[in-house]
Amino acid sequence: MTRPPTAAQRRVIDAADPVTGRIRGTEAQLAALVRHGLAFRHPRPPHDHFLTPAGHRIREAEPEAPPPEPSAPSAAAGVFAARIGGEEDPPPAGPARVREVHSAWQGLLELRRMTNPDGATDRPCGWERAHLVQAAALALEAAGHRPATGADTEGYRVRVTPQPEAVAVREPDAVALGACARTLEEAGWQVGEYTEPRTRDRYLLASPRRV
Repeated sequence: MTRPPTAAQRRVIDAADPVTGRIRGTEAQLAALVRHGLAFRHPRPPHDHFLTPAGHRIREAEPEAPPPEPSAPSAAAGVFAARIGGEEDPPPAGPARVREVHSAWQGLLELRRMTNPDGATDRPCGWERAHLVQAAALALEAAGHRPATGADTEGYRVRVTPQPEAVAVREPDAVALGACARTLEEAGWQVGEYTEPRTRDRYLLASPRRV
């Protein structure tokens, strides 16, 4: 990409599905985004167009400086974000949230089918490896696990770790922690359970499986 996208192309990018990256626009707009490496046309019918990693980076770029504390971000209006646990102002629970989470999970499975070389849906795709916390949190929330709210001690919390391609999942209840491990394993993650040396608290380390 030698120049920034035009205003019309940027609107197409900004309107992309936040989970799958599927985009819609005129043939000329889509062809231009493909030509600039910001989108690709899927070879299988119905030949939809999807953002490439470069397109996702443009879509997710913020004009303002990022907030100083990113550990529990809130979703912007109209943009889905899985519950990572510990949010001070989480989205309201209820049937609408359940439908929204289910739709996001189905979209992620479709993204796996579209972008994994063999079309597999039983293991994470590139988008999940680039968005580890959101991907793991979506798997947990879609399976019905309870995220923590604010300083609440109950519920799961998904956080980044110093290790590459690994997230930590903390849940004070041992039974619930084990259930989180099973859910992530079924969603295609490699999971190990460990003990924090200082506090003796148990936690999970989860990484997206590649094969």
